[in-house]
Amino acid sequence: MVDRHEGLTGGLTNYGDREFARYLRRSFAKSMGYTDASLDKPIVGICYTESGFNNCHRHFPELLEAVKRGVLAAGALPVPFPVISLGEVFLSPTSMQFRNLMAMDVEEMIRAQPMDSVILMGGCDKTVPALLMGAASAGKPAVLLVAGPMMTGRHKGERLGACTDCRRFWGQYRGGTIDEAEINQVEGRLAVTAGTCAVMGTASTMALIGETLGMCLPDTAAIPAVHADRLRAAEETGALAARLVGSNQTPDKIVTAASVENAMRVLLAVSGSTNALIHLTAIAGRLGIDVDLDHFNRLSDETPVVVNLKPVGQGYMEDFHTAGGLEGVLRAIAPLLDLNAVDITGQSMAERLAKPLSDPIDRTYIRSAEDPIEREGGLIALNGSLAPGGAVLKRAAATPGLLEHEGRAVVFSSLDDLAARIDDPDLDVNADDILVLQNAGPKSPSGMPEAGYLPIPKKLARQGVKDMVRISDARMSGTAFGTIVLHVTPETALGGPLALVCNGDRIRLSARDKRIDLLVDEAELARRKVEFRPDADVPARGYQALYRRSVLPATLGCDFDFLRVTKTV
Repeated sequence: MVDRHEGLTGGLTNYGDREFARYLRRSFAKSMGYTDASLDKPIVGICYTESGFNNCHRHFPELLEAVKRGVLAAGALPVPFPVISLGEVFLSPTSMQFRNLMAMDVEEMIRAQPMDSVILMGGCDKTVPALLMGAASAGKPAVLLVAGPMMTGRHKGERLGACTDCRRFWGQYRGGTIDEAEINQVEGRLAVTAGTCAVMGTASTMALIGETLGMCLPDTAAIPAVHADRLRAAEETGALAARLVGSNQTPDKIVTAASVENAMRVLLAVSGSTNALIHLTAIAGRLGIDVDLDHFNRLSDETPVVVNLKPVGQGYMEDFHTAGGLEGVLRAIAPLLDLNAVDITGQSMAERLAKPLSDPIDRTYIRSAEDPIEREGGLIALNGSLAPGGAVLKRAAATPGLLEHEGRAVVFSSLDDLAARIDDPDLDVNADDILVLQNAGPKSPSGMPEAGYLPIPKKLARQGVKDMVRISDARMSGTAFGTIVLHVTPETALGGPLALVCNGDRIRLSARDKRIDLLVDEAELARRKVEFRPDADVPARGYQALYRRSVLPATLGCDFDFLRVTKTV
């Protein structure tokens, strides 16, 4: 550990008398029982996100004790402090709306309180990006510690994991193949331990991205939440944070254009969550690094999918961990990586990959580049007349026969309209139609929910229809699957082409050409544009007003316009 530190005297409260401020701060600190020896040590802040409304983090009290052990053993003083916690399914209208609020909380509390370095403890979908966004802007040495994925449950001899299997069983329930008694039984068997979703959803994808960016200890992103190695990783993270005191290893030195490109490669190779592209764009944007969708497509065309996990494969995160974890993925795509990127320990990607493996890679779950799951990356960006600003499709999760498809639009004007009509037996809809949801983007009243996974109309589900092309300005859970076009930009609320789609319009999707087109002539669209009226129900106060006024489109990470750095690095 470096001795240069400010400790408790860092960022003193300004009373116009520095020595008085130091004396008063130490006096109040002593009320918590600290000795002079403790108060003279460097301080490692622990950004702590445990909450009774966050099931993913229920093991954090034990994890925190392990972190403290590591900090103390390395000679520093651990000081945990709470920040906003975002439990994915416990927030209304959606956790995405509060990601930026949490990022602001993280940034300001790191900057305002006396700490020489900080540990970022998170896991549930939006907490990891919020932590990294805030820490990137705060500019102090920081290291990420993720919650880890939960273990799988069992039902009638079958392994279950939230939340891909929850969607699969719910689809069966809607289709009438399982009854209410069984769906209630499944409900208690999907999420059976602490930790994040057991599949390659947003939380696991963001954990791998955090490690690929270099912001957490190598080989720690995929350790299951309840594994003893997760506690050992926490202790080692505490020791690392203490060693960062006095260093210049701030996030801007770690999250670089090189590490962001490596993270995009990993996102594509693991066929990760579409949400991760929004979050990575927001993290990079805090440091002036642009994520270009055309460049992303070029990377996708040359990066194979090598991971065989749900929602697009067979395994679960516990299998991925024992198969080799991120290390196995990095080695599979090593020729495509920027080997000069440096992580928080100071080692380069080249140095990391030169180390011998402790265990062989299990090719059941992590393939080689020569024998991939898919030859191309799991995600692509789309352009075209319906999404001139861009859209995203997880092609690895799509039905191959629908990737080149033209169909008739069946339009839902809002989430309320969707809920009211999707299961109406009189709904004019066929399996070849394209379901379109409007008013679910960042500036909509719904706050860009994970609603892009529109349910198959019940009357079609009962006929055995399992997938349809679905289009919206919303997001979808990383645990979902299907031929689903998301993040359509400009969104409905801004009067983009999506706002002008009417029932019966023809839409063409071409994954090959990376296009999504509304086949309506320009004169008709111009006429509809004149008639378009934006939502007049704009919040007048509080965070909701700030959010609606300042949120950027999905292509810029849905960050706030006043938080994103505009320079290009």
